[in-house]
Amino acid sequence: MSIQKGDVLPGATLLRIGDSGPEAVSLGDKMKGRKVVIFAVPGAYTGVCTTAHVPSFIRTIGALKAKGVDEVICISVNDPFVMKAWGEATGATEAGITLLADPESAFTTAIGMEFSAPPAGLLKRSARYAMIVEDGIVTVLNKEESPGVCETSAGEAILELL
Repeated sequence: MSIQKGDVLPGATLLRIGDSGPEAVSLGDKMKGRKVVIFAVPGAYTGVCTTAHVPSFIRTIGALKAKGVDEVICISVNDPFVMKAWGEATGATEAGITLLADPESAFTTAIGMEFSAPPAGLLKRSARYAMIVEDGIVTVLNKEESPGVCETSAGEAILELL
């Protein structure tokens, strides 16, 4: 069953590239006592993820923070090296978006957001969604019906709900 509005988001250990290489990041620590926006994409460097989803949060991160969001986090089922390079290539890192890797799809599977599309080479990937999480509780959850669409999970749609 998928995570729903009102649920406590499970803590998870995700990965990013730090100064000394891959490092673990506790999602639970990032959420504790904070308001965060988490959005997930099916894959770094893929079409809609690169041309629409990430750019929507680059455009809105300032307004999101002005409305009390402490951090905007992007999660994808990719390795941390790919996430680092993609963050730099898209300008997401420079904009202040935190890009975290869920390489084994453990977090994605735990919240019921996994899907596979073998013809496209996407196995155990994340559905496209965005959520607002306050002190670990999901207060808004917008999941797209199709991974190729970015409407209700776009930065602008989330901004309107704050």
